[in-house]
Amino acid sequence: MKKVVSTSLLGFTLMMSASSLAFAQDKTAKIGVLNDQSGLYADVTGVGSTLAAQMAVEDSGLAAKGWKIDVVVGDHQNKPDIGVNIARQWFDRDKVDVIVDVPTSSVGLAVNNVVKEKNGVYLNSGSGTSDLSNAQCSPNTIHWAYDTYQLANGTGSAMVKSGGDTWFFLTADYAFGTALERDTTNAVTAMGGKVLGSVRPPLNTADFSSFLLQAQTSKAKVIGLANAGGDTINSIKQASEFGIIKGGQKLAGLLMFISDVHALGLPVAQGLSFTETFYWDLNDGTRSFSKRFQERMKNKAMPTTVQAGVYSSLIHYFKTLDAMGGNSHDGLKIVDKMKATPTDDIIFGKGTIQPNGRKLHPAYLFEVKKPEESKGPWDYYKLVATIPADQAFTPLDKSACPLLKKT
Repeated sequence: MKKVVSTSLLGFTLMMSASSLAFAQDKTAKIGVLNDQSGLYADVTGVGSTLAAQMAVEDSGLAAKGWKIDVVVGDHQNKPDIGVNIARQWFDRDKVDVIVDVPTSSVGLAVNNVVKEKNGVYLNSGSGTSDLSNAQCSPNTIHWAYDTYQLANGTGSAMVKSGGDTWFFLTADYAFGTALERDTTNAVTAMGGKVLGSVRPPLNTADFSSFLLQAQTSKAKVIGLANAGGDTINSIKQASEFGIIKGGQKLAGLLMFISDVHALGLPVAQGLSFTETFYWDLNDGTRSFSKRFQERMKNKAMPTTVQAGVYSSLIHYFKTLDAMGGNSHDGLKIVDKMKATPTDDIIFGKGTIQPNGRKLHPAYLFEVKKPEESKGPWDYYKLVATIPADQAFTPLDKSACPLLKKT
């Protein structure tokens, strides 16, 4: 009887050991790229973000170490309900481990809640709202490339310093626009400037004429465009047609991407000031990545800040999985490990992740070149100023993130 029991216990022990070993060596991960594949943010994110994710998988070197990594793609159509449904399906049915990109802040915030509920990993480089690392922060979320605080303090403060001390906003009527107007207003007023008013065109507006007329009538020195993508392109084009710049007012493109400047062309975009955290021609690392990216893009476009953020965030995620030796399915543990590990990649260089989930790296104030200053295709920006990482984003002592509260 004792021999039977001992044999049974030994078999059970061996079975448990094998199970534990298999679990520890679980080297699978599934990446969900969730973004706008066909709408006004498709050029900013879209297929370019999918390519960036695929490049990160290839560059991680994990396949040679026995990892199996899959990438799936979803189009949220800039609608929170669609984004939430895709995210739930990915976690419940498709066993996705990490969701990346997610432009459109209303969608980004909604997906933020789902990822927390499902204990996944959320690496957001597409949404602008600074609330993702402030009032609505989550222990499962890292906000990567840029946010409205950084945009507002970079561009807003610089323009007030140069004499643009009265503002009027054209604000996209959803979470991102509201956050960007709020953060820019705070930056402008902190510098002694004044906000004279604002209007809120609906998302994906085709005709900005009535809104631009109100901005023109306000006599504000600066018209702040708290919008993005196709809305930014249309509002700048129509402002040019209205003769707003010739009339002495300045446009502040509070969120501009290289795809926007490319669509506008230098004759229209020249002189625009804005803040970004990535530009393809910043250094050897950004040039190397961008040229590889461009070669594989069907339209031969250079990567945007969002697409670069997808690549960078996943590189750090993969380094973390490698260091943990497997078990890629506990979101909280992975995000904690990612926060505790300094970041370093060819996109943003060395950086850190704050306890509230905000990824820190430098930001740059750029001005769009005049046509005669450009040396060739995609040579669009000139660097005006560099904002150090510890000054570019919300200081921890000003963050409203509940994760920072002492118990």
